[in-house]
Amino acid sequence: MKRGFAVSCVLILGVIASAQPPKPQPAPELKNIAYFLGSWTLDGDMKPGPAGPGGKMAMHEHCEWLTPESFLVCHSDFAAGSMGSGSGLSVMGYNSSDKVYTYDEYNSFGEAEHSTGAFEGDTWTWTGDEKMGGQVIKGRFTMKILSPASYSFKYEMSPDGTNWANAMEGRASKGK
Repeated sequence: MKRGFAVSCVLILGVIASAQPPKPQPAPELKNIAYFLGSWTLDGDMKPGPAGPGGKMAMHEHCEWLTPESFLVCHSDFAAGSMGSGSGLSVMGYNSSDKVYTYDEYNSFGEAEHSTGAFEGDTWTWTGDEKMGGQVIKGRFTMKILSPASYSFKYEMSPDGTNWANAMEGRASKGK
């Protein structure tokens, strides 16, 4: 009787195991995000505006895959003019259901931002909403790939998504 029960359990477990769906494969679009792997140095100029008086911005960022290659996780340290220095964590991915790239960032200023992005040709465009002074402001971050080891960037803000004001621009270079 015990032997029959054991055989039944093995058969049931075999059926359950064979009914498991195959492990999902990373979206092919993630290959585009692989560009950002490694260490980067960003230097830019922040323009005077709602975010503050402006000034120089510098950031060092290191990005690596969350294994298996499903999300790119980046750790950064930055100095942002009059805003001071801090650190951050960002996660880039691809949402296959919505067919959109995703970017989530958390920093030591207590800010949490979510953006969605598109990649066309040599240009990334990320858009999202953020709160400033109690108002929701639209943000647009554009990155133009210049070479395998550099890109230019520009951050713009708009109260309504139509009239964009340049808030920051600069350049990023990949370290060794």
